Amino acid sequence: MQFTKMHGAGNDFIFLDCLKKDVPNLGAVAEKLCDRRFGIGADQLLTVHPSKVADFKMAIYNADGSEVEMCGNGIRCFAKYVYDHGITKKRDLEIETLAGIIRPRIVGEMVEVDMGEPILEGRKIPVGAEGRIINYPLTVDGATYEVTCVSMGNPHCVLFLDDIDSLELAKIGPKFEHHPFFPKRVNTEFIKILNPAEVKMRVWERGAGETWACGTGASAVGVAGALTGRTEREVTVHLKGGDLLIEWRDDGRVYMTGGAEEVFHGTVRV
Repeated sequence: MQFTKMHGAGNDFIFLDCLKKDVPNLGAVAEKLCDRRFGIGADQLLTVHPSKVADFKMAIYNADGSEVEMCGNGIRCFAKYVYDHGITKKRDLEIETLAGIIRPRIVGEMVEVDMGEPILEGRKIPVGAEGRIINYPLTVDGATYEVTCVSMGNPHCVLFLDDIDSLELAKIGPKFEHHPFFPKRVNTEFIKILNPAEVKMRVWERGAGETWACGTGASAVGVAGALTGRTEREVTVHLKGGDLLIEWRDDGRVYMTGGAEEVFHGTVRV
C-alpha cells in the first residue's frame, strides 16, 4: 500500500489513503508502521476516509495503537496531503474528527486551523474536579504543581516552570499521563515563559511520549497562558521542531498557524 511520511514542526506522521479501500485493524497497523526501529517510524498514523458531514474524515492512531480524538499538527499535514496529492482542489476544508469538524485553511506554504473553542469545564475535559481548573494544585510523584487544564478536543494539562530544559520527561511525563486525576489520561505541556508573546514548550503526549511538537497542546498553552495572565491572547510557541502561532480571538475560538511538509513516500505491506 502507498504511504506518505509528513511532519508538522517535527511532529511526524504516516498517511494512508483509505478513501477507496478500508484497512482493517488500524491500531495494530499503527503500532507496526510507527515503530522507529522495525517500521517506518512516526508519532502517529493518520488515515483519510470519506465523510458524510465534511470533505474528509481523519482517523488518528498513536504509536501504541490507541485511537485519539484530534491532532493539531496532524490536521495541518492532512490538509496539505489531500491538496498536494490532488485529492481536492479546495484550500478551505472541513475535516471530520472524533473531536468534531475542524476547519483548516491553506495559506501559501502555511496552514491556519480553526481549532474551535476550548473546553474549560473540568468534568468535560475530563479531569477529577468540577469548574475551571486554573492554577490547580496537583500532587504528582510527591511534588505539588500548579496546573491549568484545557481540552482542545483532547485533554491537556499545562504547567508553567522556570526551567524545562533539565526535566527528565521520560520519568515525569508518564506520572502525569496516568495520574488518577485524568480518567482518559492526559497530554502534558511543560512551559517556560519568555515574554508575554513568546513561550518555550516541551510536551509529553499520551500514547506517544515526548514529541517534537503538539498543535492541540500549543493551542491549550495559548489558552492557559491567557487565563492565568501570563501571556497575551496571541502567542508564539517555540517547540523542539519549530514554531506555532496561536491566537485566542475575541470570538472565543483558537486559531493555530504553522507549516506542514512531506518527507518521503513509498510502498509498505500492511
